[in-house]
Amino acid sequence: MCVEILVLLTRTLTRHPLGEGAHGIVLKAQNTQSGGYVALKKVTLKKVNEEGIPLSVIREIKALQCIEHENIVYLIDVFPQGLSFVMVFEFMPSNLWEYVDSYKLSGAETKCLSLMLLEGLKYLHENHIMHRDLKPANLLISENRVLKIGDFGLCRLFFPDERVSYSHQVATRWYRSPELLYGARYYTESVDLWAAGCIIAEMLKGLPIFPGENDIDQLYKVISSLGTPDETIWPGRTELPDYNKISFVAMEAIPLDQLVPSDVPLATAFVSKFLLYDASKRISAEDALDDIFFQTEPLACECEHLPPLPPPKQMHFDNFDSHFQEGHHSFDTSSRPPSTVDSVTSY
Repeated sequence: MCVEILVLLTRTLTRHPLGEGAHGIVLKAQNTQSGGYVALKKVTLKKVNEEGIPLSVIREIKALQCIEHENIVYLIDVFPQGLSFVMVFEFMPSNLWEYVDSYKLSGAETKCLSLMLLEGLKYLHENHIMHRDLKPANLLISENRVLKIGDFGLCRLFFPDERVSYSHQVATRWYRSPELLYGARYYTESVDLWAAGCIIAEMLKGLPIFPGENDIDQLYKVISSLGTPDETIWPGRTELPDYNKISFVAMEAIPLDQLVPSDVPLATAFVSKFLLYDASKRISAEDALDDIFFQTEPLACECEHLPPLPPPKQMHFDNFDSHFQEGHHSFDTSSRPPSTVDSVTSY
């Protein structure tokens, strides 16, 4: 679909707010002629016109234009609109955060969703892309209940043989790996694997396992659960930029089956392969897909046997149409996890 057609179609769209990102509002839009739905992510450039288009937005567009996978959200097109531009995505009516908030997922359902997450992550890592902001709200669910990874505003290309300095100000706090919490600038795609482990544990438990109230509390929750690491468990930790700025009393690890209680066989052992201090020892997405966890009863169900899509959470926008035109918006996020860090300054 060419840009000219998309610009014309926007004149015949009905719009409903879905949410907002770091740089724009996300809308559900319907073509009143065809009846088809898309999601519009409008990015307003008024506030950043001195710096140009936010780097995070450029990354998101470039990454999504280069990848195509059934477990990654599809970018249909991009077009300008005044001092803004609009990214057109396939419409995804729900996300994993709403699923976990609405249902107690069974073992078969958790495995089904975990497999789709790991398939998408395997594809990204094979194509040298770190997502850097995996969380339930960024794992979108289609009408056919297919999970797809979305929101690539913090993604980065990586090359295993190159040592590159990145920002540690990435990821959403509850899913941020220990090395990021200690300010690591040199890290790998393993930050995504830590987040994936937290997400799978959350599906099993029904609640976030490390719900820190701030960055210090986040680190405390991780260490008080997994125990104080030493040089054997986590080589090189003392060299991290912020390691000597933060200290806790020595703590013993809590048995993981207490942290993530589950009656699903091998679930705790599977999660433990992601939640390792030593990033080099975390299981890869490819190896996780072949883990015995997925070969043990209960087996993963088919997508069509997942629970019905939960009702969408209500977004509270005042005078929405005028706000869309002016680029101002607000909605109630009191029940949501913490927001992603400001991605404008992330590299």
